Amino acid sequence: MRKLTWLLLAATAVAQSVETVRVTSKTLEHTVKLPGEFQSYEAVELRARVPGYVERMLVDRGSAVKKGDRIAELSAPEMKAQLAEAQSKARTAESQKAEAEARLASTQSTYTRLKEASATPGAIAGNELVVAEKSVEGARAAVGSAQAAVESAHASVAAVKDLEAYLTITAPFGGTVTERMVHPGALVGPSTGPLVRLEQNARLRLVVAVPEAVVGRIVTGGRVGFTVPAYPGKSFTGVVARVPHSMDPKTRTMPVELDVQNPGTLAPGMYPEVSWPVKSAPAMVVPLTAVVTTTEKTFVIRLTDGKAEWVSVKKGTVSGDSIEVLGNLSVGNVIVKRGTDEIRDGAVIQSKT
Repeated sequence: MRKLTWLLLAATAVAQSVETVRVTSKTLEHTVKLPGEFQSYEAVELRARVPGYVERMLVDRGSAVKKGDRIAELSAPEMKAQLAEAQSKARTAESQKAEAEARLASTQSTYTRLKEASATPGAIAGNELVVAEKSVEGARAAVGSAQAAVESAHASVAAVKDLEAYLTITAPFGGTVTERMVHPGALVGPSTGPLVRLEQNARLRLVVAVPEAVVGRIVTGGRVGFTVPAYPGKSFTGVVARVPHSMDPKTRTMPVELDVQNPGTLAPGMYPEVSWPVKSAPAMVVPLTAVVTTTEKTFVIRLTDGKAEWVSVKKGTVSGDSIEVLGNLSVGNVIVKRGTDEIRDGAVIQSKT
């Protein structure tokens, strides 16, 4: 009897008391670092629509402009001659129209008098009335033709004036002039190079090449954080705005665009590092401290019938203090919260929980 009691006490003495937890199922969220590139929200190279010489450049590199502000003024002497010629033709057409209207009035008056006279039998020949009526119709057609000529001449004048308006180049949107390519005296036109480059950088496009493995988890409207090498330690955010739903066959990535409100420190051409959020499917999760890694294996210690059981696992996604594990485990299994290889496989252990 005394010997049995001693054996029970010895067994109790070697049993280790450890803190345990249960394996849970959880959807983990983590981020992957992806490179991005800033682009202007709007950008355009302004060119001359009509041939001419640069009379004045009203902006330079770095100039801030509003929509409608003048960028440059051109001169084209031949356009003044074209306008004078078109206006002369318009006046001639109006004069011809006035003459046609006068002839119509005269023939109409003659026709009216003959028609009144024809009321008296034998006063005039019937053929005279017919001739007068046809003369009125011809005069009326001549007036219509003259009116069309006047409208065409005025349209020509308006067209030349429209072309003349192109001699003043204005900003199509508000932004900053980032390049200036010409100076006063330069000959420019539709076939020559641009005068300036205008960019709208108060808001930027952040283009991120998202790998195929995570494109299914893109959420339009979601906020995404990023950092810029030029400003270490400072974080920024953008909003997922445009998803093309088309993969680049060469890189197997999808160029997703984020809208970024520029605080004035960011610029097109910068390459930020984007912390792209990724949400995984439900997985078995344990505390980080529960996973033991040795030179031989990676395992967790499961409590089975009061004894320690080393269960080999593979590490998955880390999220905070938890980690996804893959192995011969089930949700609800009791494992040692702080694993160590000092707890040998098969050792007697007691749970504190």
